[in-house]
Order: sequence, then C-alpha cells, then structure tokens
Amino acid sequence: MKVLIVEDEPLLVSTLTVGLRAEGFDVVAVTNGVEGLSHAVEDQFDVVVLDIMLPGLSGYEVLRRMRTRGVWTPVVMLTAKDGEYDQTDAFDLGADDYLTKPFSFIVLVARLRAVVRRAAPQRPPVLKAGSLTLDPPRREVARNGVTISLTPREYGLLEYLMRNKDSVVTKSEILQNVWDANFEGADNVVEVYVGYVRRKIDIPFGTKTIETVRGVGYRLDSGSPVTGS
Repeated sequence: MKVLIVEDEPLLVSTLTVGLRAEGFDVVAVTNGVEGLSHAVEDQFDVVVLDIMLPGLSGYEVLRRMRTRGVWTPVVMLTAKDGEYDQTDAFDLGADDYLTKPFSFIVLVARLRAVVRRAAPQRPPVLKAGSLTLDPPRREVARNGVTISLTPREYGLLEYLMRNKDSVVTKSEILQNVWDANFEGADNVVEVYVGYVRRKIDIPFGTKTIETVRGVGYRLDSGSPVTGS
C-alpha cells in the first residue's frame, strides 16, 4: 500500500515514515503543500496523510485542488487544532478522515486501512465524450477502445476539460487547476498543450473534440465528435 505523507514537522515525518514502513507501507514524504499537491496529482497513491498547517499551500488548499482536479485518493487529515469547525471544513472539502495531534500510531494505521477499503466503491465512473473515454482511477484514456498514451500534464488537461465538458474554460482557469501552484510562465503554454492533446485524441481519429473559443478559451464537446479537419 503506497502512502503520501505531507507534514512539515521533521520528527513526526521521521516517526511516521519508519513506523508505516514497518507496517508494510510504501512511503513518500514531503514537507510543504506545493510538493504535496504535485505528488498527489502526478503520482499514484492508495492514501494521503495530509497536515492542515503547511508552508506553501495549506492542507485545506491541497485537498481542494486535488478534488477539483478529480484526484479521489483517500485523504486522512492531521492537525494540531481541536475544533468541530476544523473537522467540518476538512470533510466539506472531501477529506475521508481526520485525526487531531497527538494521536495514536495504531489508530492512524487502522484509519488508513479503513479509508482505503472504503474508497473503491466511491471512485468516480469513467468520463465520456462521444467515443472518447477517461478512467480516473486507472488514469487511462481511449478512443473507440484504442488506448491513448498521454503525459501526466496532458492527462490532467484532458481530465479538466472533460469534467467541464460543454462549458468554455479560460486559459487562466486551466492554469489554476492543471498546472503547479508556483507556475509563473506565460499562459500560451495552455495553447501548446491543447495542441499536444488534439494530436493524440483527435487527429489520428479524424475527430474534433476540443473547440477553441477565440478570445475566451476552450470547450470540449460532450456529444458525438464532429468528423472532419
């Protein structure tokens, strides 16, 4: 079982890493919210242990952006705070469980295993747009049953468009939801990656799924794609 720990207290990180590995977990640990979000959306994990008070991005913001991008990995949140509003905020954003520091390591292990068991039936269904399919749990994309290989960034862009199909999304919205939080480049990178995705999901199949709305952004057609160049 692979777990991502996002926690900035060095002693706690060390303790959790050693303890969870002894319990058979494959552990990746980072100490700030920006790195945590990057790992959570780019890599595959069975569960995430996420502190609320983090440098870079708060745990709340990491969780919000994970769920916005369709990352449904189970999340157990940790905090030094002890209040019902903190728990409510965490659950409203999509947390699966919540532990207040200090906590029992045995209880943490039990909670991690429990949320992983509960996660499978809650995974979202396959996204569809005409003959194009995207399977979030498996991170697989196909057209007419033909598997399409995408880079992580291309996959993130396509998933965001499919989750907002038939709606026009701006370059700014795409950058906020698909690119890293610390991205400072020009927004024309979106146009470049839209081109990459089109060359994989449309051009080989003679379809037009992603429409450019001049001066605004892009729209992904949810119906049967229009055939043509």
